[in-house]
Amino acid sequence: MTGEEMHALVARLYPLCRSITGDGVRETLRVVGEHLPLRISEVPTGTQVLDWTIPNEWNIRDAYIKDPEGRRVVDFADSNLHVVGYSVPVSATLTLEELRPHLHTLPEQPDLIPYRTSYYAETWGFCLRASTLAEMGEGPYEVLIDSTLEPGHLTYAEHVIPGRVEDEVIVSTHVCHPSLANDNLAGIAVAVALARRITDPWYTYRFIMAPGTIGAITWLARNRVERVKHGLTLACAGDRGALTYKRSRRGNAEIDQVMSYVLRGRRHEIVDFTPYGYDERQYCSPGFDLGVGSLTRTPYAGYPEYHTSGDDPGFVAPEAMEETLEVLWEAVGVLERNRRYHNTSPYGEPQLGRRGLYDSVGGRSDAKQAQMAMLWVLNLSDGEHSLLDIAERSTLPFSAVATAARSLLAAGLLKE
Repeated sequence: MTGEEMHALVARLYPLCRSITGDGVRETLRVVGEHLPLRISEVPTGTQVLDWTIPNEWNIRDAYIKDPEGRRVVDFADSNLHVVGYSVPVSATLTLEELRPHLHTLPEQPDLIPYRTSYYAETWGFCLRASTLAEMGEGPYEVLIDSTLEPGHLTYAEHVIPGRVEDEVIVSTHVCHPSLANDNLAGIAVAVALARRITDPWYTYRFIMAPGTIGAITWLARNRVERVKHGLTLACAGDRGALTYKRSRRGNAEIDQVMSYVLRGRRHEIVDFTPYGYDERQYCSPGFDLGVGSLTRTPYAGYPEYHTSGDDPGFVAPEAMEETLEVLWEAVGVLERNRRYHNTSPYGEPQLGRRGLYDSVGGRSDAKQAQMAMLWVLNLSDGEHSLLDIAERSTLPFSAVATAARSLLAAGLLKE
């Protein structure tokens, strides 16, 4: 997928009203399913998942605030951010004074609608521009939230690309936010594009699309996590800011080393793990402690449009999504080839010439680099150093080291 195609997917998904449960999530996954085959899981309300319980399912049809003249001054049809997520049904006539405790604005950003939720405490509310509130008289106002909150299901999806081994790489994106393009429709679009690129891999790749927090916890409660060797959460993948990688809880997992390597030469920042953010905090909770980091561009809460109506399709850039995708693709390329080997002739330097290994690179402009890569791979292939370790130590490109290892393996000088 090109940047423009990823952006078109963001724009198509943008109007849908998503939450941690409900038909908006299902419709989002149905659209994604046009691009990737998905396995959908529906987990019933009341199901215990680790320390959590699947909540009631929330759906909404309409919501508004009408002024005394019958005009909708706040209308869910204009933006699904206008209603606090998981608001209970309401039908009432209220003065502005009575309504104010249920109104949320951003006084410092008066022309933007905030995003607010109340998943686990039953209440209701509206989000609106501070400039709209400033123009509202004392009322009375007709208030309607036509929603349902009743037993149903939590929905998540997986796309699995079988590898030659069962060890897994997971890429996890959250699908619970309503009309917010960067957080996280851009992440979903980039994940789709990455999944479509991967064919015949060494590892098994599992793409998880689930509601934030409760969705990741549900997946962890229902799956064999011992297969997960590497992973990333992906969010905020389309803004114009620098790339940001957040290390795993371990801090020295292989994915941390890989991401540090592939980000070099690009505008980026690498930050240490904290137990706050996206679903990396679930995968990295101490009982699991998986090697899962997080890739974003500008991190959560790091840009003024975050969790507001300013995070619309115009805020995300096709070229930014393309760069995010290319970084992920490079990371996949390194992960796929990053092995540890044993030198089968470790006593003295083996004779490469009689095996045709020097001849195989003779005359090439990069012959010296290729020969040095062979020598470094032979010297450090003790079962402890990975090819990426060797590339880092030798300051040679990973691709040169991986090519040398392939030649040495074919010649019988290495074994896995």
